[in-house]
Amino acid sequence: MKKITVAAAALTKNGKIFIAQRPADKKPPLVWEFPGGKQEPGETLPQTLKRELQEELHITAQIGEFIAQTTHNYDFATVEINLFHATMSDPNAPIVDTEHCQTAWVYPQELKNYNFAEADKELIAQIGIRPTKKAP
Repeated sequence: MKKITVAAAALTKNGKIFIAQRPADKKPPLVWEFPGGKQEPGETLPQTLKRELQEELHITAQIGEFIAQTTHNYDFATVEINLFHATMSDPNAPIVDTEHCQTAWVYPQELKNYNFAEADKELIAQIGIRPTKKAP
């Protein structure tokens, strides 16, 4: 099976994380994900992520520490996702997304309200983001 190596961002600002919904014509369709993309030959994962955020969101980002990695077998490929901390070089710069249907800035506890791609769900579980309990 084809293997795809991806660098993804836990892009944060004011305590929120940026997430994006995949378009209907991309596999897996209409699920939410951490932004990023496929590693090209000769690139390090941080270089991949910096390039992808520039191409897809039109932002310059500072790539921070590695957070977690997961591998998921989809019907179309095996996808390895490497998640990194990231911040926008200019926090006030507009994000101009050219790849996704929708985007959102959400608090970590709100991630449970979105239907994430399976690999991204595994990352969320791995980094220990848990839903908060609702008040009785």
